Amino acid sequence: MTWLITGGAGYIGAHVVRAMTEAGERAVVLDDLSTGFAERVPEGVPLVQGSTLDRALLDRVIADHGITGVVHLAAKKQVGESVEQPLRYYRENVEGLRTLLEAVTDGGVPSFVFSSSAAVYGMPDVDLVTEETPCTPMNPYGETKLAGEWLVRAVGRAHGLSTACLRYFNVAGTAAPELADTGVFNIVPMVFERLTAGEPPRIFGADYDTPDGTCVRDYIHVADLADAHVAAARKLATAPGSDLTVNIGRGEGVSVRELIDLINDVTGYGIAPQVDPRRPGDPARVVASAERISAELGWKSRHDVRAMITSAWAGWVLRHPEAARG
Repeated sequence: MTWLITGGAGYIGAHVVRAMTEAGERAVVLDDLSTGFAERVPEGVPLVQGSTLDRALLDRVIADHGITGVVHLAAKKQVGESVEQPLRYYRENVEGLRTLLEAVTDGGVPSFVFSSSAAVYGMPDVDLVTEETPCTPMNPYGETKLAGEWLVRAVGRAHGLSTACLRYFNVAGTAAPELADTGVFNIVPMVFERLTAGEPPRIFGADYDTPDGTCVRDYIHVADLADAHVAAARKLATAPGSDLTVNIGRGEGVSVRELIDLINDVTGYGIAPQVDPRRPGDPARVVASAERISAELGWKSRHDVRAMITSAWAGWVLRHPEAARG
């Protein structure tokens, strides 16, 4: 098969492209390069610069490259920004998806993998979040992902499109230093930034109903996430009419304090964190149930949190060599 991977020059997308090609699948990347980098795309993989809002471009790419499946990762994804710019987020994430699905169905493409998010769940008050946990997103970003799932499933039913919606939990790490996340929006690079500036990492609230009082989250290595995409893509290719929705997480919780302690250990900095007031809207615990993805796709995570931090740190030092210790 030939898979069109939208957002394939981004942090997660580049890992998906690498995993797909290493698994023997053909890939074509579509990316507007607003946050992605052309050098992340492997040699021999076509890169088309453009937007999923450009219907004429989508039609040409699907026809010219003989696309037989799509992995759709292109989206705006910053929660705070989505609160400030909801119109932009709905346009990019929902209208861009609608335009892409229209091109996919008109072009006769049979398989579609959608990048969703644990943000669809909002603040679940459960020990483990299953795919049946009610979805009550708390911000426009999460709303666009849930609306995207609705749209993908509806189009799948109406047009016989095989679909998979993959709900990512907290992604970290890198498969290679040059593919590391360059943004400072997630907790691991945020802690790296504070440490290398000689400042204490920040903990927002230490009075939650958790073992050490700090929030507990489920972290997944980006390489494992990429492998899950390969498994989902192959499932759709061999099971026409599939309608799959799965969490992608490890099913294990790690507290913010535990994570910062481990980062200090890996990096050699050893700067104790400071505790600040809680941020509004932070649930105490969000940990995935990974049972369905194991049963449906035979997938399970292979990397632990230390491996995530160690690999992410190698990527950080590549871009900030002055941060290295020892």
